[in-house]
Amino acid sequence: MTTDAERPAAAMIDWVMTEGREIQDTPALMDAFCRRLLAMEAPVWRVNWQILMLHPQLRGMALIWHCDRSDVLVLERPHGSENTADYRESPLRAVIEDGVEGLRHRLEHLEPPWPYHILGELKAAGATDYVAMPVRFSGGRRTCATFATRRPGGFTVADLALFDGALPALGLLLEKLELSRLAASLLDIYVGRHAGTRILSGDIRRGTNASLRAVLWYCDLRGFTSLADRLPREEIVALLNSYFEVMGSTVQSHGGEILKFIGDAMLAIFPLGYGKPEPVVDRAAVRLALAAALAAIEGLAALNAERAAWGQPTMQCGIALHLGDVMYGNIGASDRLDFTVIGRAVNLVTRMEGLCKRLDRLLVTSADFAQNCDTPLISCGFQPLRGLRDPVEVFTVDGM
Repeated sequence: MTTDAERPAAAMIDWVMTEGREIQDTPALMDAFCRRLLAMEAPVWRVNWQILMLHPQLRGMALIWHCDRSDVLVLERPHGSENTADYRESPLRAVIEDGVEGLRHRLEHLEPPWPYHILGELKAAGATDYVAMPVRFSGGRRTCATFATRRPGGFTVADLALFDGALPALGLLLEKLELSRLAASLLDIYVGRHAGTRILSGDIRRGTNASLRAVLWYCDLRGFTSLADRLPREEIVALLNSYFEVMGSTVQSHGGEILKFIGDAMLAIFPLGYGKPEPVVDRAAVRLALAAALAAIEGLAALNAERAAWGQPTMQCGIALHLGDVMYGNIGASDRLDFTVIGRAVNLVTRMEGLCKRLDRLLVTSADFAQNCDTPLISCGFQPLRGLRDPVEVFTVDGM
């Protein structure tokens, strides 16, 4: 039987597991949760959720809510942030890492030296009480929620019981949202944004595919075999990461999508859209792909200048661009699938890239690309390509 003291927490749990579950955005959930606390007369002024994440780039994120602000502040915490003084000297570390079951500091009566520097900041802002409590995820993982108030006298026993009672249910919901975010983030990172959206929408059967007209990008690092033979593995990995950072970030910032890294090569697409009649060509995608290629060449030159200044080996690459039709879909074995593109256009662009070295060019394009490009391109003549019966005409940008 629920006692009078337990009824507020039970009502809050019921809200989390019903209305709260319908909210799929963590900042929106936090705002609704905190507004609900206010409606239940819990005098929260500032609330902080620290959410640890299973993520290759981020250790977690902090969400900070203030009752007098309309938005929730979201701060991403990269790996390594746990070693900073701000974190090491905070109550968050004590709860998350040291297993402390809860901390409370009555700021009205607290004077320097502060046990944690955040307490001094909160008291200066008018806070009278501060509480930090663990939020538990499965497998023993702990995160943390903190509550601060400006009410004279601080939190009551009933307020603390309300927080303590609601946090287990909140933890279940936050873990669900975190895992959903993780799935989406990992799909974006490992298969690309467009493929990730298709997978999350349920398009996961082997053999599902669509005809896609796109600008295809293929770039390859020249002389990589020689570099790999003479450089330590750690330097090779660092070199590849810096090279792909230039190529990949430039492609994505111009609206392209990376499909895969193949050793020291990268395949990407700039889609023109699904279901368009063949004569309909989006020249904007051609413009974006060419702009990305020129920016990538410029970015690699800047990176090489920096590497040369440090006495490190520089890099050369070739980029090929082609406009064509491909099959885009889910291909592979029954227990190992890959979203990729296949077709003659893919074979053509990968073989065209080899012409960069033969013609001493940084960039080559196909005739199909050149015909739809607003920038005048220079013909390099008809060139034979391995595996193709007829030579193909290729183009480049003046000076490239």
